[in-house]
Amino acid sequence: MDSTTTAPPAAPPTFGDPTPLGLIGLAIGCASLVPIAFGMLPADPAAAARMLDTASWLCLLFGAGCQFLSGLMSLANKNTLGGTLLTTFSFNWVFNWWVLRELSVGRVPDPTVGLAVDVAFIVIFVVLTYAFGFYSKLLFVFLLDIDLLYVLRIARHFAAPDGAFARAASLGVAIATVALAGLALYIAFALLVNPAAGRPVLPVSGPLFKPRPS
Repeated sequence: MDSTTTAPPAAPPTFGDPTPLGLIGLAIGCASLVPIAFGMLPADPAAAARMLDTASWLCLLFGAGCQFLSGLMSLANKNTLGGTLLTTFSFNWVFNWWVLRELSVGRVPDPTVGLAVDVAFIVIFVVLTYAFGFYSKLLFVFLLDIDLLYVLRIARHFAAPDGAFARAASLGVAIATVALAGLALYIAFALLVNPAAGRPVLPVSGPLFKPRPS
């Protein structure tokens, strides 16, 4: 009898790859924030409240909903890294929904608590950025853009509200939000189109880091 032990074949994933769903939801959530990020709120208070309220629901349904569903499906597929990223980020979009809803009715959430949450998120996403560097340069850049968003948000907290630095940080947040939506859509379309075409119509780069052999 052969004494060697053959490992059982890996079980097929429970679901199809849910990552495109989460990324498309992220892109739509970012799109809803773009007019606000670029300071395009109407002067009329009622119209401004409608814009904030509309954006809040898009953040909840697409930013939070799509990413939460995608994250749970990724975890069910044994994709711990992707599932952790998508599920964690989905709760950030719930927070965005709540902040925008509060602003739409004239209540400003406490900025000190918001700062503490942003600091916690930057620590989390820096570690996830490094981890994703072992899979793809493009995913590394995607996470790096999220890191930049949080750095700018934290920096803006310490700037004078009407100062030049605060305006520059706000513009940086707006540009990073547009870039995040674009990166999310590109990666999602690559994951959808390339397998269907059987060739890399939308190229996705290889890993940035190489793991050490165990």
